[in-house]
Amino acid sequence: MPEILIITTFPPRECGIATYSQDLLLALKNKFNKSFTLKIVALELEKEKHIYKEDIYAVLETDNQNSYSELAEKINKNTSLEIVLIQHEFGLFKTNEADFITFLEAIHKPKIVVFHTVLPNPDQQIKKQVQQINNAVDSFIVMTNTSAKIVEQDYGISQDKINVIPHGTHLVEHSNKEVLKRKYQLSGRKIISTFGLLSSGKCIETSINALQIIVKKQPEVLFLVIGKTHPMVVKNEGEIYRNSLEAQIIALGLQKNVKFINQYLPLDTLLEYLQLTDIYLFTSKDRNQAVSGTFSYAISCGCPIISTPIPHAIEVLQNETGIIIDFENPKQLAEQVIRLLKDEKLRKNIASNGIHKLAPTAWENTAIAHAILFETIADKKIKLNFKIPEINLNHFKNLTTPFGMIQFSIINQPDLESGYTLDDNARALVAVCQHYELTNDPAQLGYIQLYFNFIKFCLQSDGYFLNYVDKNGNFTSQNSENLDDANGRAIWSLGYLISLGEKLPAEIYEEAILTMELALKNVREMNSTRAMAFIIKGIYYSKLKHNSISNVLVMQHLANKLEQMYKHIAKDNWQWFESYLTYANSILPEAMLCAYLTTGENRYKEIAKNSFEFLLSKIYKKNSIKVISNKGWYTNGEELNQEKVGGEQCIDVAYTILALSKFHTTFNDKKYLKKMKIGFDWFLGNNHLHQIIYNPCTGGCYDGLEDKYINLNQGAESTVSYLMARLTMEKHFKFKAKKRQTKSLFQKR
Repeated sequence: MPEILIITTFPPRECGIATYSQDLLLALKNKFNKSFTLKIVALELEKEKHIYKEDIYAVLETDNQNSYSELAEKINKNTSLEIVLIQHEFGLFKTNEADFITFLEAIHKPKIVVFHTVLPNPDQQIKKQVQQINNAVDSFIVMTNTSAKIVEQDYGISQDKINVIPHGTHLVEHSNKEVLKRKYQLSGRKIISTFGLLSSGKCIETSINALQIIVKKQPEVLFLVIGKTHPMVVKNEGEIYRNSLEAQIIALGLQKNVKFINQYLPLDTLLEYLQLTDIYLFTSKDRNQAVSGTFSYAISCGCPIISTPIPHAIEVLQNETGIIIDFENPKQLAEQVIRLLKDEKLRKNIASNGIHKLAPTAWENTAIAHAILFETIADKKIKLNFKIPEINLNHFKNLTTPFGMIQFSIINQPDLESGYTLDDNARALVAVCQHYELTNDPAQLGYIQLYFNFIKFCLQSDGYFLNYVDKNGNFTSQNSENLDDANGRAIWSLGYLISLGEKLPAEIYEEAILTMELALKNVREMNSTRAMAFIIKGIYYSKLKHNSISNVLVMQHLANKLEQMYKHIAKDNWQWFESYLTYANSILPEAMLCAYLTTGENRYKEIAKNSFEFLLSKIYKKNSIKVISNKGWYTNGEELNQEKVGGEQCIDVAYTILALSKFHTTFNDKKYLKKMKIGFDWFLGNNHLHQIIYNPCTGGCYDGLEDKYINLNQGAESTVSYLMARLTMEKHFKFKAKKRQTKSLFQKR
């Protein structure tokens, strides 16, 4: 595979760039598979050596002139190496700037420089140095739009060489604050905190001076100063700064209100401290600090933030995503802390706005942005292949109560007030049956029984299902609406349950058959295309284990209805059942294919193939999928506007993957398998925003892809839809593995 070389400081060296690079490396490895190999060149000083856990390609001694030329020669001889990515901060090369420029000029590979510091109004020496770097490299990465403007306007770098890729942030599950406070023996305290490698530039004394005002109004406040002193500070001046802070605390009588956590904390522990924080303080006095990883991590953990006006803060903390205060102004800081501590609603609002604002900066998205740049710079020598995540049922289970699956979530917190629907529990039953079918995990039988019970609860004595149930288990007034599609989904799920046959306890299997017979009593009168399609799918699956002639007759009746609709509407340029494409389109051709597989009627097969190929031609372009937007259906006779973006729903992508799977199994055509992978990559970042829809941290799936943002709520429909798609992919992986194993055994014989 092509190699990408990252030149950077790296752990165990303790500095912000080292942590950043470690996180970036991990994110790239987790997001992409068989796309490229990542190599690390660690930056060191001649007399400052480190022992690395990662395999290191080379070490560059930044104060050793010969080290630069030796590394350049090694890079040029490596024919597999396609791109060199350099993490740059002026202090890293401050005694050898000329050697660094010569090194860049000597490398005959595409080069990208990441500017971690961007100084506005530079003096002539710094400006000349940056312009020399510009002449030697192919592209730049900066982390804010403000930095991009400075690089262009103050340094004269061409806009087309500048890429804005925000500092990555970690996805977190947003655990309960009070639970975390108990864990760290902080119950009953209002926590304000700051973290990072300690130095005078962080201006912690501003917060301590503010604290003497704050505690008069909020005596239960505890200020956590998290992080050890910066190693270079310790090396040059020892613990003078930390000692001065401790002396200040004693002088002000604040010993009970300040706690130093003098450690370089593991990431999981750090993220928990940030999640239990009520207010996060960022008081840097460096007016030119371009970006702060600590600042970003705090916001992504749901911390309401108060910050001094560094460029990064000014750019991010807009529209109630945080509060800006003046540099070195303890009185102003105290006023804002007291205001926030008194107003829980405001804190929650700021925290929520911050999480939404920084969602695009998740490390997964930062990795995607880097990989797309690599692909461009390498001039097609790198082909991106998204790595499919492990199956994660956490959020699926969190949405489930002893009664059923809750309808909505606020971010990843299930919203019990939203109640339950038959739709979601029917899909959940299909998904958990898929999982049980693949794993034979007996723990899934409890979930199968639970969702099946909910479906039976919604079935009325007349054979119709109701759909909407409130948090107390009462049917709501919404059940006066059109319920045909919900009835169809319920029958699909019952059919899928019956298809497990002998894998199920006998009482569940037999009761599922009886429930389905009652539910099929009235379906002949239904006219909703999607309801009919779901019912056909349900009968197809049930017949795999339970052969019922009457059920097949119902299937034929409904398939004939769909056939007549198709013949009435279809034209040479419009091979479809209706005069428009709306939602869940893929289930219509899939249903006709199921009808063919059950009855052997070739006319069903022809309609299935023709309609599916027509649909695929509208939603697949090159190597991406763009399902029909719910912001405006596509009507026969109009031009499909591929430029119109947003309103793409997870359920449509999932249904397409399920249909592609059925077509691939039936016709053994690899193009369907290829489109399945492209469709699944939509969840992983291959969409118009190049952002993840599936959240690997929670196991949940975001509620939709809009024009400029992702809906971060992880409700039942999207989460279960993703899981159905993921389990469908898993089934094909297992089939391919079994096929390879069989072939290998045959060859050995």
